[in-house]
Amino acid sequence: MEKETVRIENFSDAVFAIAITLLVLDLHAPNTITVKNGTELLTFLKGEWTSYLAFTLSFFSIFIMWVNHHKIFKQIYSRNTAIMFANGLILFLVTLVSYPTALLARFFESEASNIAVAIYTGIFVLINISYNLLWFIASHNKKLLRPEITTSAIKKIRNNYLYGLPTYLIAFGISFQYPTIALIISMALLIFWAISSGKIKMIQE
Repeated sequence: MEKETVRIENFSDAVFAIAITLLVLDLHAPNTITVKNGTELLTFLKGEWTSYLAFTLSFFSIFIMWVNHHKIFKQIYSRNTAIMFANGLILFLVTLVSYPTALLARFFESEASNIAVAIYTGIFVLINISYNLLWFIASHNKKLLRPEITTSAIKKIRNNYLYGLPTYLIAFGISFQYPTIALIISMALLIFWAISSGKIKMIQE
């Protein structure tokens, strides 16, 4: 069976690459007018820790999303209009990640930290839903999937994506009162998705 999703995957790879590159634009180096010696430079760098944290979280989030996107399209051999639009939704949301990342970097230490974290965690709720939508559409018609895939494997992949949704919702819900805890949950979810991407590989094999 010939794979029909090569163009979708190539286009998606390009969008992921651009989205992950845009994150670095929010990292700013000091100018020589405000920073004149090593001590002032260290003070500046320490003051930018929220930018480094936001960049690191978002970089690895997008990277793991790309890994999972790659794994899921190893299972999808054919495409239809619904799959193309569901994939487009994922890409749309991925390109938005840089904006809540900038908000998180600038407002995490302010009184607006709860709103900044809520927007940040909220975007990942939507991304998780979009991944679930893509797999639901693809697995609804088994003819779209690779010929060797079993019903059991389809269910395992579905459950794998569903497991993350409640945790994302919890992180989003508590971010209004406990933004730091919500961010810690987001870090834990990075580990979860890193592990789960390995599970998808094992299912594939």
